[in-house]
Amino acid sequence: MNIDYLQTGIALCVGISLSASCGFRVFIPLLVMALGVRFCGLSIDENLAWVGSDTAIICLGAATFAEILAYYIPVVDNLLDTIVGPAALVAGAVVTAGMLGDLPDWLQWSVGIIAGAGTAGTVQLGTSAVRAASTTTSAGIGNPIVSTAENGLSIVGAVMAVLAPLLAIVGAALLVLLTILFLRKLRAFLAAKKARKAAAAATA
Repeated sequence: MNIDYLQTGIALCVGISLSASCGFRVFIPLLVMALGVRFCGLSIDENLAWVGSDTAIICLGAATFAEILAYYIPVVDNLLDTIVGPAALVAGAVVTAGMLGDLPDWLQWSVGIIAGAGTAGTVQLGTSAVRAASTTTSAGIGNPIVSTAENGLSIVGAVMAVLAPLLAIVGAALLVLLTILFLRKLRAFLAAKKARKAAAAATA
């Protein structure tokens, strides 16, 4: 099997960038991928070529609209974060693997699961933590702002992945790094808060 390493590298950048966007919203990146296949000549695994069909685009468009709308409904948004977690992992793996159709199947899906699902899962954990913090500190009033930011980042990231993959992969890498740093800071903050409560209880 002859592999064009340059083309494969660019395809990997597209896939991982789309996976990062899946961490914000599951269906927006899938819809952008479908539109890219249909109108921009985006090359994907032939087994997934059906995503560029009219039926797939309409279904993904409807699912995207429903997902965006649901995140503006109080309580439902936090519930969705719980449900969407596994879906984001699957979507992240699929979009990355789907861009690597020139690789052997075992390598294609190994990279999809490790890099794609890993990237989507990391970003999704970050968004869930931000929404939980917003719910706690603002009683949910700030959640629509968080949802709007997530929608925007998912759209911009997915579009950039298709049109400017090298730039998008830099953004995706920075996003994952910032998410990891944020989660570490949050964990340290919660641990310190718990320690203060324990100390206060001990001296009471």
